[in-house]
Amino acid sequence: MPRSVNAVARRARRKKVLKQAKGYFGRRKNVWTVAKNAVDKAMAYSYRDRRNKKRTFRRLWITRINAGARMHGMSYSAFMGAVKKNNIELNRKVLADLAMNHPEAFEAVVNKVK
Repeated sequence: MPRSVNAVARRARRKKVLKQAKGYFGRRKNVWTVAKNAVDKAMAYSYRDRRNKKRTFRRLWITRINAGARMHGMSYSAFMGAVKKNNIELNRKVLADLAMNHPEAFEAVVNKVK
């Protein structure tokens, strides 16, 4: 009985990986073994960083709120404590946007919680 190797499926698998490696530098884009490792690593990074992105943005928002609050004589922690105590339902993303792009609205929030 002849040996079956199923070259069609094998070619499809390799084409799929090489398509994902499109745009990579050097042999990472067209040599199967190198591209396979590069794509595997990229997929691991993308999975990990979809979670890390949330942490990174939260840090950015906190930094922006802190800068805006300090311009009005409050620390970040005192400001956020006062926001929670006054039942203001604005999350960090919205507060950071106000602090950056609408300083007069952010000042109104600060004056409300003082």
